[in-house]
Amino acid sequence: QVQLVESGGGLVQAGGSLRLSCAASGSIFSINGMGWYRQAPGKQRELVAGIISGGGTNYADSVKGRFTFSRDNAKNTVYLQMNSLKPEDTAVYYCYALMSRSDAKRTYFNYWGQGTQVTVSS
Repeated sequence: QVQLVESGGGLVQAGGSLRLSCAASGSIFSINGMGWYRQAPGKQRELVAGIISGGGTNYADSVKGRFTFSRDNAKNTVYLQMNSLKPEDTAVYYCYALMSRSDAKRTYFNYWGQGTQVTVSS
């Protein structure tokens, strides 16, 4: 079994910072991409930041210059450092990973974390 476990959400005032973490664990054979999506009430889920193996990091235009995505391959963990937070960043943040399992090495699936709430007060 493979799972993603997120941490680091919470309540912060506008202009503040938070750091999200997401660790992948289980019978992982390969990770081809990881990143973060978010979903605000009444809105569609949108990509915040992510990376595909062999490519660069993609950021949503709305977070460029404020959020920084990083990855620790040895720990199968990704981070999202969020600075200069705005009320419009309020959402549930979901970690995702494109992974294959040890028992199905050539088959990749998208896995999702349970989500972590980020609330930015004005």
